[in-house]
Amino acid sequence: MATDTLTDVFEEHRPVLMGVAYRMLGRVADAEDVVQESWLRWSAADRAHVREPRAYLVRVTTRLAVDRLRHVQSRRESYVGPWLPEPLVTDYGPTVPDTAEQAVLADSVSIAVLVVLESLSPLERAVFVLREAFGFPFSEIALTLDRGEPAVRQLAARARKHVDEGRPRYAVDPDERKDLTARFLAAATSGDLDGLMSLLAPDVRLVGDSGGKAKGPLRIIETADKVGRFLGGAARRGVPEGAELEARFLEINGAGSVLILVDGKPHSLFQLDVADEEITSVYIIRNPDKLVGLAS
Repeated sequence: MATDTLTDVFEEHRPVLMGVAYRMLGRVADAEDVVQESWLRWSAADRAHVREPRAYLVRVTTRLAVDRLRHVQSRRESYVGPWLPEPLVTDYGPTVPDTAEQAVLADSVSIAVLVVLESLSPLERAVFVLREAFGFPFSEIALTLDRGEPAVRQLAARARKHVDEGRPRYAVDPDERKDLTARFLAAATSGDLDGLMSLLAPDVRLVGDSGGKAKGPLRIIETADKVGRFLGGAARRGVPEGAELEARFLEINGAGSVLILVDGKPHSLFQLDVADEEITSVYIIRNPDKLVGLAS
């Protein structure tokens, strides 16, 4: 196979490979490393025996991602405070024209789902990603993971049950989320505690990821009273006096989010889960290592 054709085939399938690797690992840099290693394996492979390049590349990428996940899970055990996935800008635009397909992709990469996936074993996570996000048949997943098909079906059932128990139970209307996010931001930045409290569900949870590298809560905060009081005093926490604040609405991990910039540099990312016109979860990412990819 000519070098140009070799590269073209790989680039054609790169979005799927990156999608699998990111959903497996929750970190863009780790996913990019896995995809790069897949390219090295692809370029050195005996392609005379590769009948389906897409299946071959997904198989290689998944196995590499499983190996890396086993390694990074030990690092996350010593992570300071709650862990959230690295934000990923997901404006699929015309590349995913089918609304139903777009909804599946967005749901499988959502912050809430990726947090639940962290509690799965690497094999359960691989099966869930390949089956639920990309629709691979069980027979192909079994070949990818070198497991029997009955075992793969059992892994899929366990993973699906666990994710269904942990993910938000209500579909979120994008316009409702955007409206609540705007009102939330206005109340939080103005110090309007009453206005903020009126938006929060009684059992709301706040999950902050600072990694010990920025100011933020080191444990999950629960109940409207505690979350409201924390947010009421957090609007300018860690922001130098006189600094210029800017808020940008972005689609992050399939949902509308707010990126706060201080003097033009990413400072915090906020994303909300909502149900019945109330905020049920607040995710705040403040670890600068995870925000650097949003600088542009």
